[in-house]
Amino acid sequence: MTQEHSAMISSFAPTGTLRVGINLGNPLLANTDQKTRQIKGITVDIANEIAQSLSLPIILASYSTAGATVEAIKNGDVDLVFVAIDPVRAADISYTPAYIQIEGAYLVKENSPLTRNEDVDAPGNTILVGKGSAYDLYLTREIKQAALMRSVSSQAVVDDFMNEAGNVAAGVRQQLEADAQRYSGLKMLPGQFMVINQAIGIPKSRVGYENTNRYLSALIAKLKQSGFVAQAMHRHGIQGAKVAD
Repeated sequence: MTQEHSAMISSFAPTGTLRVGINLGNPLLANTDQKTRQIKGITVDIANEIAQSLSLPIILASYSTAGATVEAIKNGDVDLVFVAIDPVRAADISYTPAYIQIEGAYLVKENSPLTRNEDVDAPGNTILVGKGSAYDLYLTREIKQAALMRSVSSQAVVDDFMNEAGNVAAGVRQQLEADAQRYSGLKMLPGQFMVINQAIGIPKSRVGYENTNRYLSALIAKLKQSGFVAQAMHRHGIQGAKVAD
């Protein structure tokens, strides 16, 4: 091991164990196995590859929302997280290139007059979104005329929506579609209002984080090019997303 590599590991995983924050708020990235109660998903697979490449033991810390995951890395509780790239978060987090891209979509009632994504940002509309999610951050910047309302988490959005919170629900297309199956009288607006780039994030507060980012960026490029990411998506049944360019 070179001195530079050893210094990178000391900065990246100062406890000697790679502590990884796993966001369970997006079921495309990770979820809990109902039989084993262990967390699984593409982010878990990539995290294990990173730990193996560095010959480090690993601890997976799960969080119920993206916001909580981000707070964990800002507080120094974990060394690495898997979250959406966002300029607000980038003040504290250094991102690798994306490994997958996911669609952000809108859900409305069947009798809604809204038929296009472009119709949503208008006076009188209220968009319901998971607090602290990438969609919340994006819509906070982009929405000019509609109002925003926030659920405690992305998983709660559809239930809150059915309890008359807002007239548009926003989130990951697949999660909205799955949650909507519990109800009738709902429809997805066609297309997407944003494309979410999912990446690895590390804390900028660490000395030498730039070297760590270069290492992780090269590893992510290798995992994409080798087919590892595509195979993980297939293994975990991820649909509606694609391997990032």
